[in-house]
Amino acid sequence: MHVPSILSVLSPADIAALIWLFGCWMGIGWLTEHPPKNHPSVAKLMVRYRHEWMRQFITRQPRIFDSAILQSLREGPTFFASACLIAIGGGMALVGNPERLRQVAGGLELGQAPTVLWQVKVMVALFFVANALLKFIWSHRLFGYCAIVMASVPNDIKDPLAIPRAHQAAELNVTAAKSFNMGLRNIYFALAALGWLIGPWGLAVTSAIVLGVTWRREFASHSRLVMLRDLPEIGKI
Repeated sequence: MHVPSILSVLSPADIAALIWLFGCWMGIGWLTEHPPKNHPSVAKLMVRYRHEWMRQFITRQPRIFDSAILQSLREGPTFFASACLIAIGGGMALVGNPERLRQVAGGLELGQAPTVLWQVKVMVALFFVANALLKFIWSHRLFGYCAIVMASVPNDIKDPLAIPRAHQAAELNVTAAKSFNMGLRNIYFALAALGWLIGPWGLAVTSAIVLGVTWRREFASHSRLVMLRDLPEIGKI
């Protein structure tokens, strides 16, 4: 596909809807990681709990419980990475067969859109899926690093290496969780991008819906209220 041919098939409404989509994606990502101090996001609240986990981990015997938790955390990125690979394969096969793509999508929008436009629409969704795949792979890798560092944490709180290494494990855990959360956001907005199949207004609406859902889960969910209950009592490493 040549750039001029792509730009020529995009209407002003399509361009505006794309700007809205990527604006929502980047905006909620930035707000989640940089929330107001008096209204932290779920992601930021979990940072404190992850540090508290590593603080308690130092003296816990045996550590099988912590191992099981970490294993469950690694299963999430593994599952979603596998799903992303399947989605990318299916999407690329669809893009590579434009006539089939046009037949499948032709009934979703009024008028006859050029085949290249349908390819662009699918590629935008695949962009988010591919980005999610990279985040999930890195998250899985970081949780592995975290497991190794956790294994090196001494059980004796008086050991000079205990607190520094627990802090390192906590930071790796937080970074891995951040990558996982970014991957999930990419999946959400990949679904929003599919709204473009029914036109620019469909894309604008689905982007707004996904934005609202992600905002609510980070800033107005019941789980967030539960996390806030005893947060002042949680210590730091």
